[in-house]
Amino acid sequence: MSSAFAAVLAAAGGYLLGSLPVAVIVGRRHGIDPRTAGDRNPGYWNTKALLGPRAALPVLVGDTLKGTAAGLVGAGAAARWGGGPVLVYVAVAAAMAGHAWPVFAGFVGGRSILTFAGGMAVISLPTFVVGVGLCAVVSVVTRSFAYGARAGVFSAPVVQGLLDGWRWAAATFLLMGLIGVRFALAAVAARRLPPGPPSGQAPG
Repeated sequence: MSSAFAAVLAAAGGYLLGSLPVAVIVGRRHGIDPRTAGDRNPGYWNTKALLGPRAALPVLVGDTLKGTAAGLVGAGAAARWGGGPVLVYVAVAAAMAGHAWPVFAGFVGGRSILTFAGGMAVISLPTFVVGVGLCAVVSVVTRSFAYGARAGVFSAPVVQGLLDGWRWAAATFLLMGLIGVRFALAAVAARRLPPGPPSGQAPG
């Protein structure tokens, strides 16, 4: 019973944290809704394109911290009621689901990349540190933070496999499957909808 309660607590806590619509809140302060402007993705990249790097910084930080906070909820539940690292994965997966389908923002969310990255800080801190370093190096070499972020995030299973073992790396790879699902759904939705207002302009 206690293990089941811990799993439910980790999942519920993670989902509610993930559902905090940071990009929507930031966008509203600047008179836009990232769900209907730009590429309609309520996350850091679209907010950055619409408002600029400085205004979008809270989204970068907030969406990342959602994953970290969810991971800590899972770790705390495991420490109190048992369940081990699995509960951390449960909480981070729930936070990613919350970011993708947020209850506080009409179930219209982003692609969960930064939430995943933040969760990795709890799932495997060494992997997270290597990912940040890789992101920095690739960003400098290519002069593109976008390429650096992709390198840091999508290398996570390989890095974790080398550092922590392939069992947990496989679990991380499955966790990343949710990102793939969101990209696929976004691609399908983009084909069905007319173009949104250009970046930098408020939706009509």
